[in-house]
Amino acid sequence: MHSWLRLAVALCSLIAAVAQAGPSVRLDTSLGAVVLEMDDGAAPASVQNFLDYVRNGAYEGTIFHRVIADFVVQGGGFDADYQRRPVVAPVANEADNGLRNRRGTIAMARTNDPHSATNQFFINLADNDFLDHRAKTAAGWGYCVFGRVSDGMEVIDAIAALPTGPGGPFPAEVPTQTVRIERAAIVP
Repeated sequence: MHSWLRLAVALCSLIAAVAQAGPSVRLDTSLGAVVLEMDDGAAPASVQNFLDYVRNGAYEGTIFHRVIADFVVQGGGFDADYQRRPVVAPVANEADNGLRNRRGTIAMARTNDPHSATNQFFINLADNDFLDHRAKTAAGWGYCVFGRVSDGMEVIDAIAALPTGPGGPFPAEVPTQTVRIERAAIVP
């Protein structure tokens, strides 16, 4: 194959990959910036839910309130005074989309009700296969992955490395240094 033809094929592949990429969100935290690439093809309702909260400024001023080393960093639901942020109706669980809870992916946090996710999310610090969808039952639904960290995983790792203890209504797992989301914005 001629080098110009290989270059043309490579360029077409790159253009196709960029065209298929979902929207991205930049979180400017008190420890640095994190860019999240959304997968709206696999999890359209979860991505739309997350983007709606971003557009409404709901994440600005929230904290990462739960950090468990080698597991997850969770945020989006509480401000620095541990007041819950307002939420809209829960989104249906899309964990059966084939995406897995791997290191660096972002997923919807929820209660024991599989379809209760609202504004809270977590970023996986490890491959957490036990959080993946197994069956459409209360115990098997899993946690919906809807994107991944495309830049700034070192910031997430820095959050994960902070000492934790009690904070607000939580008896443990709260970073002793408050990590705030100062700004959240959709980026091109």
